[in-house]
Amino acid sequence: MSDHVLVINAGSSSLKYSLVDGSSGESVAGGIVERIGEAGGSQTHRGPGGESAGDESIGSHEEALRWVVDAFSSYGPSLDESDLAAVGHRVVHGGSRFAAPALIDDELIAEVKDLVPLAPLHNPANLEGISVARRLLPDVPHVAVFDTAFHQTLPAYAYTYAVPHEWAESHGIRRYGFHGTSHSFVSSEAARLLGREPADVNVIVLHLGNGCSATAVRGGESVDTSMGLTPLEGLVMGTRSGDVDPAILGHLARELGWSVDEIDRALNSESGLKGLSGENDFRELSRRRAGGDARAELAFDVYCYRIKKYVGAYYAVLGTVDAIVFTAGVGQHSAEARAASLANLESLGIHLDPARNTSESSTARFISPDNSPVAVLVIPTNEEWEIARQTLTTTRTT
Repeated sequence: MSDHVLVINAGSSSLKYSLVDGSSGESVAGGIVERIGEAGGSQTHRGPGGESAGDESIGSHEEALRWVVDAFSSYGPSLDESDLAAVGHRVVHGGSRFAAPALIDDELIAEVKDLVPLAPLHNPANLEGISVARRLLPDVPHVAVFDTAFHQTLPAYAYTYAVPHEWAESHGIRRYGFHGTSHSFVSSEAARLLGREPADVNVIVLHLGNGCSATAVRGGESVDTSMGLTPLEGLVMGTRSGDVDPAILGHLARELGWSVDEIDRALNSESGLKGLSGENDFRELSRRRAGGDARAELAFDVYCYRIKKYVGAYYAVLGTVDAIVFTAGVGQHSAEARAASLANLESLGIHLDPARNTSESSTARFISPDNSPVAVLVIPTNEEWEIARQTLTTTRTT
């Protein structure tokens, strides 16, 4: 029985894909089609024979997926010869309806469409990718894997906002959380590195990329997470503000006459590190900070201080913590951010080994001293493998 899963992540103007061996996590081939429906399109396919690139103008997701299928045929490996077991689709928002991956049928598609108001920038693109893939690859099962599903174990007191009850009842206003596939993968890998079962460990996972989120994981289940109704809440991110006083929105509307859409765009696209320093690339921010740039220094300090606050909060939530895990681009590669985020937490049993922390590696590793009360780990996330694993489990148990 084949374990090969084609993982598809359809964005509004891009389509990322990877052919993954669900048993080993090996990415057999993959790539991306960018700027769909725009001028100056680009395509990249990486396979056993190396990398190939194109610059065609791709007008739709259907054209994009046809390009992908042709790329597999031309540059390998052939999808027909790969004995494809299933197609796994990343879907951003599953609301409170989907607490696990699910086989895609017309009923599921209708339910995901109903959730579009909760994720208007993401779910429509995800649905377009599903629709196209089902037409072009009709002979294999398709599975939806939801970013929000891992957080459906949050207790009511953690996901409930203190707003009028009717908002939750009628409009689904509650905390959902995101980056679920990453938090699921990383927390289970942390347990493996500790030599224990996921059910026996408490972990704080810090997913730090252009988007950032923190999650408290107790016994393999998410019990609190920093992102909320949308991915805007929580940590400072590349272009997102994270936590702000909600009264700021009304203040800007009154003082500047800004519309809701203008405020929403500013908080999502012009804030965070970009708003503080003019730069959302953490590598460039670090270079500017090393050169004495005061705005870059402040942005770095705000970013790490917010992480430290969430570590303390989630330590209190969990009661005991076995490991703190850094993942994603910044979490994996920035020793200075890791050190600043955990500085002066030794009284909580949190220690870093400076040499381990600054040693660059692409593998999962400990960066705390041996026998530290709380292990500190760096674990590269692998969302494609997690989607492939969940897809295979769903097709074989449904």
